[in-house]
Amino acid sequence: MQATPVALEAETLGIRVWSPEGIREIIEPLRASGVDLLAVASYGKILPQALLDIAPRGAFNVHPSLLPLYRGATPVQAQIRDMCTTTGVTIIAMDAGMDTGDILVQHATPLGDRETYGELEARLAALGAQALLEAIELAETGCLRPRKQGELASPQEIHATMTRPLRNEDLQIDWTRGVRRVDAFVRSLSPQPLARSEIGGIPCKVAEVHPVDAGSTAAAGTVLRIARGVAVACGDGAVAIDRLIPANRSAMSGEAFAASFFARAR
Repeated sequence: MQATPVALEAETLGIRVWSPEGIREIIEPLRASGVDLLAVASYGKILPQALLDIAPRGAFNVHPSLLPLYRGATPVQAQIRDMCTTTGVTIIAMDAGMDTGDILVQHATPLGDRETYGELEARLAALGAQALLEAIELAETGCLRPRKQGELASPQEIHATMTRPLRNEDLQIDWTRGVRRVDAFVRSLSPQPLARSEIGGIPCKVAEVHPVDAGSTAAAGTVLRIARGVAVACGDGAVAIDRLIPANRSAMSGEAFAASFFARAR
């Protein structure tokens, strides 16, 4: 066990850190501290109203999407998987719902064609920190102009983009999808927890792929040999496997996997 980067930085700055077993344990210490405003980031549960009521200026939450779209636990992964071209961060005034509070600050940014979950998460974290500071400054000067989320999207759009924690079945690659969809799916789970599939009967974690012209009309899921490694047929083409982790083995390139796989198949 070791302290998180946030805790280490707080220690350096002389800021007290609490690490409660349950969130309600922190209510009285926070109330006694005279806290003026709460800021929440990367906390995947609904906070009790008793905690939200402590700070006179309220509780601000940093969320990595353009709310009210992509509420919930896994918005970054979902936006990559859905091949969104624009993403962003939103600072909301927290209420009793899951990411339903009034919007205080919101900034959009393009979503790169090849961005992975890890890359986008880091970029939105930095943008979210800037947006949080902006919201705090606006609160201090009395210039916040909250907007209701219901004014920005239809209930159907909100429902369609709601996200939840990932389950094992959410990690499985569907090779019947088009190559761009498969590529986006793999990027949405990289560098962790990683997409999963059996490749040639071998359970694998797939870390990186790219669309490739394999010159084949094989059925989806078929393993194909290509000039520099191995590819898998999809619904409308194929993707080359650039990096993967076969069961009980270390991470390897697609080229190394191909050498082993096709040698065994002979």
